[in-house]
Amino acid sequence: MSHSRENRTWALVIRWPAALATAIVLALTLVLMPSAQAQSYKVIYNFTGGQDGAYPLAGLTMDAAGNLYGTASYGGYSGGSCAKYSGCGTVFKLIHKGSGWTFNPLYMFQGDFEGNNDAANPAARVVFGPDGSLYGTTEAGGGGSCSYYGYGCGAVFKLSPPPTACKTALCPWTDTVLYGAAADKGELLAGEVVFDQAGNLYSTVALGGQYQGGYIFELTPSYNGWTRKILYSFNPESNCNDPQAGLVFDASGDLLGTANTGCAFNVGGVFQLTPSGGSWTESIVHSFNDNKDGDGSMASLTPDGHGGFYGTTFDLGPNSGGTVFQLTPSNGGWMFSLVYAFGIDDNGEALVAPVTLDANGNLYGTNFECLHCRGTVFKLTPSNGTWTETVLHRFTGSDGSYPYSNVAMDANGNLYGTASSGGAYGYGVIWEITP
Repeated sequence: MSHSRENRTWALVIRWPAALATAIVLALTLVLMPSAQAQSYKVIYNFTGGQDGAYPLAGLTMDAAGNLYGTASYGGYSGGSCAKYSGCGTVFKLIHKGSGWTFNPLYMFQGDFEGNNDAANPAARVVFGPDGSLYGTTEAGGGGSCSYYGYGCGAVFKLSPPPTACKTALCPWTDTVLYGAAADKGELLAGEVVFDQAGNLYSTVALGGQYQGGYIFELTPSYNGWTRKILYSFNPESNCNDPQAGLVFDASGDLLGTANTGCAFNVGGVFQLTPSGGSWTESIVHSFNDNKDGDGSMASLTPDGHGGFYGTTFDLGPNSGGTVFQLTPSNGGWMFSLVYAFGIDDNGEALVAPVTLDANGNLYGTNFECLHCRGTVFKLTPSNGTWTETVLHRFTGSDGSYPYSNVAMDANGNLYGTASSGGAYGYGVIWEITP
């Protein structure tokens, strides 16, 4: 299977609802492949496409009690402008009770309609802020008229829990839109947010801005709300651009992120923003180079525990199926090295989400698809300078399809994530893998 840049650059935007017809065809033609491992996989929730949501593109966030939080990109409220895309999406909580789980919808996005500029269609994980609220981004909503959705250009939202303990089964949280990308002529917020130690929020806008290549912004909390500041605008003519993932801080307080296009070879790379005198200076840490080390990245970086980071590329690389790479601090800069190159086979290809590191140095992640299945969950184990891949699960459709998800891990080594479609009703699942 091959991927063209034109067909996948905006995969997060165009996959639904266009993929529904494809999913029906695949359901009739798919050859089911057995799982090649002893771990126990089970679906712990099937999305119905109604008020609970549909098509979860993002992975999960876990709190200290082991509860899971996430977003569904569609479903939920389907009135007004949300009707065009089968709902504007939801935020949910999965509560761990004994050996089971209870699904609790926290909020249904309303989108842009009749003067209401709510957020719509989340594609990134929610994260907890310093105040205990959930923060996230959406690809649409938030005001403005943009080309991909036609309603809203994307937003940053905050969900606050009820001020008192909830005494009913359904306790919706309070939604506040903190920023609409239309204010800066931006479009498409597909990456998660990150906070600095002072409580300032940072993230990316993939399109638009001063040079039409996307930009990095900061939101600073104040008495009257949040103050926005553009830290850096990407220029497609001379720079990296199309930042679809979130950002991370390094030990020096610099911001690092990934670009899906542009950079030296026009197939994306890793960039660094360094604060200096009230402004930020951008430098290219590494430019991807197609078959050499990968092509494009839509995933944020993962700290390696030693001051460096792991990352993923969507496709290509030495074996054509995408790569996992590592950035290691070196002489005031960064050394780039390949960790693993995936092939186009039943072990999976096309990496969309970041990897997860466990206490033993193993990496976990998902592949969006594979040769005869609908994606995989994998583990990479280091040994004497090399890495060995183990496929923990191959999706077949009835148990989920096409995971965009990161892998969340609890204290007992259980793994959790989402699959963007498939399952009992075809609208995606939340899954668990136990050792």
